[in-house]
Amino acid sequence: MPKPPTTTPTRVLMPDLPEFRAITAEGTESAYYRADFLPEGEFEGLVAWGMPKKLRSQVLLHPGLKWVLTLTAGIDGWPEMLPPGVTLYNAHELHDEAVAQHAAATLLAAGRGLIRFAQAGSWERPGQLWTLKGRNVVVWGYGHIGRIFSDLLAPFGAQITGLRSSSTPQEIQAALSTADDVVLLLPLTDATKQIVNAGVLASLKSGAWLYNLGRGELVDTAALVSALDNGHLGGAVLDVTDPEPLPEGHPLWGRGNVLITPHIASTTQDMQQRAADYAEAVLGQLARGEEPKNKVELGKGY
Repeated sequence: MPKPPTTTPTRVLMPDLPEFRAITAEGTESAYYRADFLPEGEFEGLVAWGMPKKLRSQVLLHPGLKWVLTLTAGIDGWPEMLPPGVTLYNAHELHDEAVAQHAAATLLAAGRGLIRFAQAGSWERPGQLWTLKGRNVVVWGYGHIGRIFSDLLAPFGAQITGLRSSSTPQEIQAALSTADDVVLLLPLTDATKQIVNAGVLASLKSGAWLYNLGRGELVDTAALVSALDNGHLGGAVLDVTDPEPLPEGHPLWGRGNVLITPHIASTTQDMQQRAADYAEAVLGQLARGEEPKNKVELGKGY
């Protein structure tokens, strides 16, 4: 009886971490990189996790590379670097629950004055406090995270409006003009860079709050500082900033109505294991000839 044809395993470059070394994907041969080490040989696939840009550039020079899986929700920098014909996948679903919960937690914190009280250092009596009941919350970039976030807020009685890429300028303007809270979950693309500028901030109703959990460059930072200084904006919650990290002494620090977290909305203690599990699932799909649903449309930027 003739032997079945042998197939050469797909060689995939992965992070040199215990969780990734434990991956056993059929039809895959793994090689491992570190920030200061790149193994020899060709690779068909790359699983990128905390990969410095210099190392990215070196890997992308390999002529046999066919696809890249970045284990982040955003794809910052990848489209510009990818050679023609290389497919990009991301891992937005890996981060959705944590980001949605972070957004919900910060809305509650803002309403109950926790930001100001935590900084006061004294028994300060409350100023203006509120609940989420009846509050108009606009989610700008309403996708899977936005839907989870909406479900989390449902018991509190907030009114949720979702803005998508298909929303018209008129719909966006109408929603923003009546919003009590604007939650940014947009990807960073050429079209969304500094989409929240001085004009948009001025169009918000007085006292509205801005929450940025997308990318720092969605917001014109100078315009944001101005809107906070003149009192038009009620406050801001920023998990991402421009520049990032926000330098010491920046005018956004030290405000009682601004909460800044260091780009950790998606972080959980089991994140590395979840990332490895996600990568293993995608590798399995590719080995079976299936197209993972997290393929990035490079023309759209997400």
